[in-house]
Amino acid sequence: MGTQSRPFAVVTGASSGIGLELARCCAEKGYDLLIIADEPKIEEVAATLRSSALSGEGRADTGEPSVEAVQADLSTTEGVDKVHGSLHGRSVDALLANAGRGLGHAFLDQDFDDIRRVIDTNVTGTLDLIHRVGRQMRARGRGRILITGSIAGFMPGSFQAVYNGTKALIDSFAAALRNELKDTGVTVTCLMPGPTETEFFQRAGMLDTKVGTQKKQDAAEVARIGFDAMLRGDGDIVAGWKNKLQAAVAHLISSDALAEQHRKMAAPGTGRN
Repeated sequence: MGTQSRPFAVVTGASSGIGLELARCCAEKGYDLLIIADEPKIEEVAATLRSSALSGEGRADTGEPSVEAVQADLSTTEGVDKVHGSLHGRSVDALLANAGRGLGHAFLDQDFDDIRRVIDTNVTGTLDLIHRVGRQMRARGRGRILITGSIAGFMPGSFQAVYNGTKALIDSFAAALRNELKDTGVTVTCLMPGPTETEFFQRAGMLDTKVGTQKKQDAAEVARIGFDAMLRGDGDIVAGWKNKLQAAVAHLISSDALAEQHRKMAAPGTGRN
């Protein structure tokens, strides 16, 4: 797959939304790509990226990048094994760990299998892949890791409790891993978007909520902010000034107040008010 003269990037959750836009950023920059999602659509995305005239600013002059697609469920060990095996021993220059899953409604009303899949996708599978690829990067003494966290990790997520909890862990984990790797040549960037125009809220069953119906940030804009931050080796990056303000306020008010604020955005039916 591809050529060793070009850098190699792995992007998870790349069939739509922020992940798709991150894959486009990588392709435009001349990376060979391994893109992953848990749905067949990932093959269509790969075909589109392969056939695109990728001649934008900053494009490497080593020819069109190679794009390989893998359909794998990162909530399972088998899925992570499949992705890791698809590397075929090739060194990864950039890991963009973007795969994530949401879940709306009250915790006690959710099916626990759905809860488990959110945790296993957002946390277990994500950390497993980072652990495997990160070790290889550390041994080489270079590499870039971009993790998609969320400003949701700054607040108790009433009616989205499990999702926000997973993002709190991811946001914290990214900062800790960055510190552990600070002298190794491996950078860790955490992209923390707010509500973004993707399929997330539809898939999470939140189209009747205020946050699900409000105007959202463009996924391509969010991805570009995160991608550029990764290239610079930045740490935490909150996408958009409104989200920066919300993140700052979250550090100033109580958890109970934040939970009540989140309830007004995420409780079923709030989108009709």
